[in-house]
Amino acid sequence: MRNLSKLILPGQTIGIIGGGQLGRMMAFSAKEMGFFVGILDPTPDCPAAQVADWHIIADYNDELSLLNMSKRCDVITYEFENVDVDGIKYIEKMTHIPQGTIGLSVTQDRLSERSFLESNNINIAPYETVVVVSDIRDSVSSIGFPCVVKTTRGGYDGKGQVVLYSEEDIDKSVPLIQHGPCILEAFIPFVKELSVMIAANQNGDYTIFPIVENIHKNSILQKTIAPVALSQDIVDQIHLTAKIIASGLQLSGVMGIEMFLTEEGTIYVNELAPRPHNSAHYSIEACNFSQFDAHIRGICNWPLPEITLLSPAVMLNILGEQVVDVFAQIPEKKNWHFHLYGKKELKEGRKVGHVTILTENLEETLQEIAETNIWD
Repeated sequence: MRNLSKLILPGQTIGIIGGGQLGRMMAFSAKEMGFFVGILDPTPDCPAAQVADWHIIADYNDELSLLNMSKRCDVITYEFENVDVDGIKYIEKMTHIPQGTIGLSVTQDRLSERSFLESNNINIAPYETVVVVSDIRDSVSSIGFPCVVKTTRGGYDGKGQVVLYSEEDIDKSVPLIQHGPCILEAFIPFVKELSVMIAANQNGDYTIFPIVENIHKNSILQKTIAPVALSQDIVDQIHLTAKIIASGLQLSGVMGIEMFLTEEGTIYVNELAPRPHNSAHYSIEACNFSQFDAHIRGICNWPLPEITLLSPAVMLNILGEQVVDVFAQIPEKKNWHFHLYGKKELKEGRKVGHVTILTENLEETLQEIAETNIWD
């Protein structure tokens, strides 16, 4: 029998900690399903606040503001993994936070994340903990070149990491080491970068989105291609891996899992994201339910649907420096879906929107994209 005591129904209020584009798209789904939405974020008129019912302008660790939010909401979620764990724990007994703090605590720190994955027998790249530069020099003998130095906390979109190709590159890691402990990780010679989204509710039900291929440029996701052609053995392996991770983190809502696929067919898990993920934006148009629909259903303890890919698709991120060129495509591309996030500043290298293209011929669509010279 289902646990209906935690069922959140239309007309109740969902609070979202974080006001970026993920919170904005969560809010769109929640509003469509009949919920009221409140945002807590320090930035006035942030992307999520523009489409929400109310906005508390405060830092993520502001206890009085978190307490105020908990009193106004029936359930609280978060849109990114760097929210304050202590703040969530402070209000957890006063309101309903289905995601809890296990996923946050694990994914906020790369050492904790690696330890969690190892303890669940999930395949990851060989790594060593490094605290001073001499640790790197000592560890490269076992890790080998090329390898990657990554900060344990706070990195995103390629920030907080540097690839080392030889002894001469080691000094490039000094700023990261000065920031705090790091990991030195073997560079996996992958043939594809993959990701998958898994959603869960509090009844232990799971649903999994199509596995997709991700293409990065300058360590920022440039495009996602859905679906990706994989053998059934690899699909089954990825699905099992996703369920093990979701179970271990007591997942509610959606989680993104990034992976490397080698030429030998080996899967290495690279990173976890305990919330909606950039690589699944295509699901808004291309699936019967989007990742944001699944997230809202999961945290509200609604039953989760089987996800169907309605059409192959390509998703393209729009960075600040690309906006003018992308706008020039609007009169030309009648079948492209343009999403802009309402960000006030168009910073170079920062995501300000995305485009999704539904297609019956991925090769032709990728050629059409190449001809724009925007995503070279």
